[in-house]
Amino acid sequence: MVSLIKDLSILRKFLFINLIVFIVIGILTVAYLESIQPGLIKKKTSNHIRVIDNTIDHIKRLNIEFSNKDIKKFLLSTRFLFQNLDRVIFLDDKNNLIADTDTLDLDPRSFSQRLEIIEFENLTEEKEIEVEEKKEISNNKTLTIKEIVKIYSNSRDFGRPYTFTQEFYDRYVLTTIKNVSLDDENVGYILISENSNEIKTAIDERKIFIIRTAILVAIVILVFSIVLNRFFLKPIGNLVDYTKIIKSKSNKKTKIENLKKRKDELGILTNSLDDMTQELQSRANTAENFSTDLVHEIRNPLASLKSASEIISETEDKNQRDKLVNILSHDVERIERLITDYSQMLKDEVAITKEQMSKIDLKEIVNSVVDDFNSIYSPKRGIKISLELNDKYKKYEIYGIENRIEQILANLLENSISFSEDNQEITVKLNKNNNNITLDVIDQGIGFKEKDTNKIFNRFYSNRPEKFGEHSGLGLNIVKNLIDLHGGKIIAGNNLNKKGAKIEIIFPNA
Repeated sequence: MVSLIKDLSILRKFLFINLIVFIVIGILTVAYLESIQPGLIKKKTSNHIRVIDNTIDHIKRLNIEFSNKDIKKFLLSTRFLFQNLDRVIFLDDKNNLIADTDTLDLDPRSFSQRLEIIEFENLTEEKEIEVEEKKEISNNKTLTIKEIVKIYSNSRDFGRPYTFTQEFYDRYVLTTIKNVSLDDENVGYILISENSNEIKTAIDERKIFIIRTAILVAIVILVFSIVLNRFFLKPIGNLVDYTKIIKSKSNKKTKIENLKKRKDELGILTNSLDDMTQELQSRANTAENFSTDLVHEIRNPLASLKSASEIISETEDKNQRDKLVNILSHDVERIERLITDYSQMLKDEVAITKEQMSKIDLKEIVNSVVDDFNSIYSPKRGIKISLELNDKYKKYEIYGIENRIEQILANLLENSISFSEDNQEITVKLNKNNNNITLDVIDQGIGFKEKDTNKIFNRFYSNRPEKFGEHSGLGLNIVKNLIDLHGGKIIAGNNLNKKGAKIEIIFPNA
């Protein structure tokens, strides 16, 4: 069953589950309707039993003989006991009629004359009570007084109240019987018969209400299913087809343009899926281009390695040999750096997709990186890196990834140091306004010769320092990608009045 449901479409699952719910509700409804009737009968019967018990108590207390004369007098004097009852019948132990409220000339306010279900055909003869015949009656068997008394006297409930129910086309009759014992001797029976149409009416009303409710719910489910299929399931199906087309690399036209115009969650999902697909395709193209560029970059040092290795074996001049060895070392170093940085770049791209941005203080991060670089390059080359803040008491908060911000600044400082001479100074500035935070890295190196400084952020840009083996040409490209990830902007230029280069990064203020 579970596997069958799993194989169904969403719409069929929805309809199947609703069918199961309908069946369960139907079973519970039938059980509920079945429980209503006994409850209503019990309520009526409890009133009958109370009247019968009160009647028997009065007969015992007043020492009334269970005879025709005394019982009739008793009925006339205690009519209040039988108010709101249709009919009360007294029988002796031989099933002979003693008294019947319908045959007495009593106040109509005390006894109802409406019930004509049970009549005596001849009060002086066999005193047989029959149910009035109708053209349309229930399948219940018509019972006579003898049959009622016989069933009762032979049942295990003899001595306790016993209720008979008979349902007809337009009547629902309850008859409660109990024997009368005086001095531990059964002297007769008391029957209360009441037309309880309200029980049937209550049940019919509930049935009609439940049927109407079921029809209404079925219509609602049908309409909802149509809406679900039209506005949700079909669009989802189009998305599935779209993913299959992308997977199969087919040129088949997709049907998601209309979905992208929707303003609801499906529209957002479609746009996100399309953006993700475009990004994946862009990454695939970038990886392909990058691999091509990397191969091209490696070919140059490999060609140089090949030429130097061929010449070195034929060269006897020591100076020439040392020069060729330096070329070999330089090219090996270059290839190693390319492969290392490329590998690290791929790892970073994977790691970035798993890292979460949070609110961070740039001042603390920048101060930490500057201290680390000062401890390395100040003793080694005399290069000093200073940090300037426009307000040292402010917090320079952005949303970002802490270790990636450290990576950005470290790459920029390494780039500046590679262009700087010994004992020069590099300045890092932090400025904050209402909307943005700017991070400037300013050196005293040779500056940029390019008119279009945006080129320096391209992969494997060729205008590099002499010690190229220390750089792969990927550092500034990595910096640009990380800044884009943080929603920032990077600008490269020269100092207007002084020698050196200036890199400015603009981050959105948190």
